[in-house]
Amino acid sequence: MSVRTDLAVDISETLKEKEEGIKKKTETHGEVKVTTICIESAAGEQAYGKPRGTYITVEFPSLFRLLDSEGLQTALKEALNTLLPGKTEKKPMLVAGLGNTGITADAIGPKTAERILATRHIAGQFAENMGLTGLRSVAVIAPGVLGKTGIEATELIGGAVRAVDPAAVVVIDALASSSVSRLFQTVQLCDTGISPGSGVKNSRKEISRRSLGVPVIAVGVPTVVEAGRLAAELTGKNATEPIELFVTPKDADLLCEKAGEILSAALNGFLQPDLDPQILSGLT
Repeated sequence: MSVRTDLAVDISETLKEKEEGIKKKTETHGEVKVTTICIESAAGEQAYGKPRGTYITVEFPSLFRLLDSEGLQTALKEALNTLLPGKTEKKPMLVAGLGNTGITADAIGPKTAERILATRHIAGQFAENMGLTGLRSVAVIAPGVLGKTGIEATELIGGAVRAVDPAAVVVIDALASSSVSRLFQTVQLCDTGISPGSGVKNSRKEISRRSLGVPVIAVGVPTVVEAGRLAAELTGKNATEPIELFVTPKDADLLCEKAGEILSAALNGFLQPDLDPQILSGLT
C-alpha cells in the first residue's frame, strides 16, 4: 500500500537507502526537533514524489503538554528565515489561509489567517500617529474552498498577488500524515508551494512560484491520517485494499485553535521583526 502523506519526513522514513541528490539534517533544540530535507535532483524528486526544494519539518510534543511555545515559535521563525532570506527588506507580503472553516480538520489555514496582523492599510500619517512607522506591509486573505466560492483558491490568490505585488506569498494549510504521532505535533515549511487537498486525493490547482510568479512558502500542519495507515500502526498489518477514510483526533477543534495561535504568533514575529513583541501581541 502506497504511503499517503504530504510530509517529506514521512517519506524519508520509508526509503531503505540514501537517495542521490538528497540532503538531510536533523537538529534538536529543547522540546523541538527540526529536520531539513533538500531535494536537489530528478532522482530525489522521483523518490519523494515532490518537486526540488527545501522541506523543513518542526516536530514538538502535544500542544497540551508543550512547555515552551516560545521555543517552537523561534524554530518556526528560523525556518521561515531560511526559506525566505532577506525578510528585512520592506516589501509587501501576502498571507493566505487555505481551508474550510466548516470542517474542523481543514480549518488550520483560516484559523491562522484571522490572527495575522494586516498592515497594508496602515501607512503615512496614520502610521506615524500610532507609532507604527516600522511596520512591514502585509495583506491577508482566506480564499475559502471551491465548493463554497465556485472559484479556485489559486485564482483568488492570483488576483490578490496582482493587487498587492508582494515579495512573496505565505500559504497555510492542513496536511495529511502517514503517522498518527505527527498529527498536530508537526509543522512542515517548504519553498515549493502546495497543491491543496493532495494528501486526501482531492488535489486542486497548485499554488506555487510557477503559478503565481512570486516565491511561495507553504506552511502546513498535519491534521488527518488515512484509516488504513492508522490500522497498520496499531496492528502491524497493512490493509489489502485502500480505505477511503481519514481520521482526526477527537479534540481536533481545540488543537486547531492552539495550532493557529502558535503559527500566527510565529508568522507575525517573522513579518514584523522590528515591532516590540508585546505591542505586536496587543495588536493581534
